[in-house]
Amino acid sequence: MSTDKTAIRNAATVIVLRNRMDDPAILMGQRGAKAAFMPNKFVFPGGAVDAADADVPLGTALPDLCRDRLADQAPEGLHHALAVAAVRELWEETGLVLGTPGSWQGDAPEDWTSFAATGHVPAAHPLQFVFRALTPPGRPRRFDARFFLVDAGEIQGDLDDFTHASDELSHLQWIKLSEARQFDLPFITEVVLAEVTGRARDRTPPKSVPYFHNNDEASLFLRLRGHAMPDTD
Repeated sequence: MSTDKTAIRNAATVIVLRNRMDDPAILMGQRGAKAAFMPNKFVFPGGAVDAADADVPLGTALPDLCRDRLADQAPEGLHHALAVAAVRELWEETGLVLGTPGSWQGDAPEDWTSFAATGHVPAAHPLQFVFRALTPPGRPRRFDARFFLVDAGEIQGDLDDFTHASDELSHLQWIKLSEARQFDLPFITEVVLAEVTGRARDRTPPKSVPYFHNNDEASLFLRLRGHAMPDTD
């Protein structure tokens, strides 16, 4: 049975911030020229939520505020799957481990065997929900993406070791936040960068989470505040 490529899929994107108090840098890579979605663009690691993500145990939970904001506008349990997807995509696309030392109960799922072999279980406590964006209609792929900011100090191991990365992103590199706009970026990445730049040296959770919502009628810039309905800016 064929899959509707235009269906909106939930996705998680990870913004790893290094040297945030001195000379902030972010981890980015370039998508392939033949990619159906954003070819050749420099992007943050991330990707769609898999059905199996809902069943993967987390070694540590999401921060309460992060969990509540994710859960408020999503089906029950999706916040867990989004956190798992964020850790998985970071590992698959960069080879970096967002986890805590520990052993899996039973056999790790196939997608997680290489991660488990590092001696870690996935950790969600470093994830800070900072942005949400819905891909506009008419694109070859549509995602409802949640962006998570992670302090590089939470990553296990060598921050410059990308040897375990897949080939989905090339030219993986730490880019100074002040120089990121010199690269070929998607529009939404530029919008997110403005938010990250303003929060680079602030470790506290944002008072509200920007939501760039696109549908057939309009593009809206909303603010997610928790259990209340979103406000328009």
